[in-house]
Formats: sequence, C-alpha cells, structure tokens
Amino acid sequence: MLVRVENLEKSYGSGSERQAVLRGVSLAVSAGESLAITGESGSGKSTLLHLIGLLDAPDAGEIWIKDEDLSGLDDKGRAERRRHQIGLVFQQFNLVPSLSVKANILLQARLANRIDDAWIDALTERLDLNACLDRFPEQLSGGQQQRVAVGRALAARPELLLADEPTGNLDEETSAQVLDLMLELCADAHTALIMVTHSMTAAERLSRRVHLTGGQLT
Repeated sequence: MLVRVENLEKSYGSGSERQAVLRGVSLAVSAGESLAITGESGSGKSTLLHLIGLLDAPDAGEIWIKDEDLSGLDDKGRAERRRHQIGLVFQQFNLVPSLSVKANILLQARLANRIDDAWIDALTERLDLNACLDRFPEQLSGGQQQRVAVGRALAARPELLLADEPTGNLDEETSAQVLDLMLELCADAHTALIMVTHSMTAAERLSRRVHLTGGQLT
C-alpha cells in the first residue's frame, strides 16, 4: 500500500463559526493505482487532496505514505516529503511566468535533486512540448500550459501524483488528451494517481472512484 489515510478530520473557522469539512475520512491507494474522487462543490474534495499532498495538516487522523505516519510533520517536514515523493497538478496550471517551458518542467526535479535527462526527454516528447521549450507560459495555449504542469509534476518520478480538477479549464477534446497523457505517463513511471474531478467521464477512466459528500466517503 502506497497511501493510507485513517479517520481524517478537518475544520475551518473559529468558535461557533467553525465548520467541519472532513468527518473521519479513510481510504487507501496502492502503488501504480489511479483513484478518482468525485463530489459536489464544497464536499471537501480539494481539502482531502491537500491533506494527502501535505499542503495542510489535519485536525485529527493519520496520513501514511508507505510505512510512515506523516500527519504530525511540521511545515518544513511536509515540504521535504512533497519535494521527493509527491507531484501536484492544479486546475490553474500554476506555472512560473518568468521561467521558460523547459525550466518549469525541470523545477520540481531540480528541487528534488533527481534529474534524469532520458526521462525528461521522453516526457517532453510524449507531451508534444519539444517545439516550445524556450517559450514562456503566456505564449502557450491552455492545453499546452497544462501539459507543462503535468511534465513538471512527473519530472522527478514521484511515487504519487495528485491532480485537482486538472482538466477543468480545458475544452472537452483537450481534456481527453491531457488525461490520456497523465494516465499513460503515470503507468510508465509506476506512479499512483489521485484525481479530484467533477467530470464522471474523466472519473470513469481511472481504475477506481469514490464519492465524497458531507465530508464523508460514500
């Protein structure tokens, strides 16, 4: 088992205004598996993904990657784990505008001190980005920017890729192309994929799916 979360709880706000977003969520994902998390807006999907991705800490519960409970790590510890074990893809792309496409793709791998030139070359070719490596994000289409974001997330060969509505800003055809590439590249790298999506069409492409409602999985 690569990822296991047990009885995760998370609330926001303070005092009488405090609102529970996750109410005892548990799930497990094996190495190389792909899991879709669906649910209505406000159901806690992104919060769950952020906790698994160590972008935030839970109020209660455990987050295990392999054989280690990471839920008690401080900010520095979480950042270190993200750098070496987790790739992240967001709906808004989140590319660095002052960096070229090539530099954006290499960013995560450089931080992890894990640059594999052959793998980077294969990524850029599979993502059809070789012709625009010297361009900047503002010079790319939305689909190209998201392919750069996928390449950046996978460049260091993370064990886990987390994607939050990765095709939400793309048209249907481009969405299908980006999802195809994500699934193929994750399979090549034996990377587990957890994806939050509103799209049942996208969710059905993954090997398993769960539904989040009222802060609990159904």
